[in-house]
Amino acid sequence: MAELRNILDDRRNSISTVSFGSSDGGFSCEKESVSGAVSQRACVFCGARVVLNPITDAYHIIHGPIGCASYTWDIRGSLSSGSTVYRKSFSTDLRETDIIFGGAEKLTNAIDELMDKAVPTPKLIFIYATCIVGVIGDDIESVCREAEEKYAIRVIPVKAPGFSGTKSLGYKMACNAMMEVMRPYKDQKKQFGINILGDFNLAGEIWMIKHYFDSIGIPVISTMTGDASFEKLKRAPSAMLNIVQCAGSSAYLAETMQREMGIPYLKVSFFGVEDTVASIINVADALKVPEISRKARRFTQKQVEQIMPLINQYKPQLEGKKAAIFVGGGFKAISLMRQFKELGMRTVVVGTQTGKKNEYEVIAALAEKDTVILDDANPAELEQFMLEKKADILVGGVKERPLAYKLGVAFCDHNHERKHPLVGFSGLRNFIKEINLSINSPVWKYVKQS
Repeated sequence: MAELRNILDDRRNSISTVSFGSSDGGFSCEKESVSGAVSQRACVFCGARVVLNPITDAYHIIHGPIGCASYTWDIRGSLSSGSTVYRKSFSTDLRETDIIFGGAEKLTNAIDELMDKAVPTPKLIFIYATCIVGVIGDDIESVCREAEEKYAIRVIPVKAPGFSGTKSLGYKMACNAMMEVMRPYKDQKKQFGINILGDFNLAGEIWMIKHYFDSIGIPVISTMTGDASFEKLKRAPSAMLNIVQCAGSSAYLAETMQREMGIPYLKVSFFGVEDTVASIINVADALKVPEISRKARRFTQKQVEQIMPLINQYKPQLEGKKAAIFVGGGFKAISLMRQFKELGMRTVVVGTQTGKKNEYEVIAALAEKDTVILDDANPAELEQFMLEKKADILVGGVKERPLAYKLGVAFCDHNHERKHPLVGFSGLRNFIKEINLSINSPVWKYVKQS
């Protein structure tokens, strides 16, 4: 069992080893962050914003102080094959007087100004309620209804005050907003093809996944939300199958679409050889077209044959190294553990911001004895366990990079700020080379001696 030194008492049930469980009810997750823990987890507004922002031709108005608008497209860095409207950020810039007298009129004026000046003319606008709006109680739903009637476009409220729950709740708010876009078109005739949910086209990754399916004869009808558009969202209800890459952000959307539109879904992952191969084959089999299933097997076999020499080349340099993982969702953590195992590496610390109980059970089953498992970790905890387990590399996001370097530990950015692809077979090549370059850099022997 990990030694829990200097850990807040309320955090102890969220930290354990492979045989996780505690005397007062088991491993704790899917709860609000503990006050005083300086959690790495973002807020409800952040969760909604990062899911909806990649809809390329949508306009996004942040109803709140100007600071909230700084969380914009480049935080996730999603790419577009068409419109670049989503790169613009709009705010009502609420001030002290608005907090006293209300900001609904200011929001109405902002929508009017956008409709008057924006090029191209908006067809879809999302209005985000931030913390201040949650406090003063502006009726943004009424404002949105009036704007829809006035301009005959979709204006959708996203009630996401940051303090109202966890980042996962923000994902749910975003999914509900997308359902508002799609519901009027839910009775379309089904066509052969799939929707890709939960991929945000970082470094063009959704185009890579789409290419795999195009190669075996499976059309991609809509993507949510990487390289998405209003028209693509309207077509989404016609798909025969949804595949869910980021379960944390989009499983709720897939479940809702299955219930209301009759579209079944599969959870997939395109990180690492094992998960990428299994996902392509499982999707092909789910569509029940024998020739496509055969093509999927031939395609993946060829790709594995091409990637294995690279794995065998780098494996001797990585075998036995110890990895720590701290990422957003449990599904990604599971894939990373499998990738490290393919390279002969051990995962000694693994945590997520928004993992679910069933995902932690899979993590525990994959992990070796005494692997530390954490939910919603903070920097102090990550530092303690990376040092205790002698991790050679940390895989995380931009917030974890300074911590790793301070400790003299190698680092791999696997979060949404990165600019190079890590999914699929091409992404695995990038991942292997980056892990090797970072772990085996000669700089570490000097850092650790100082």
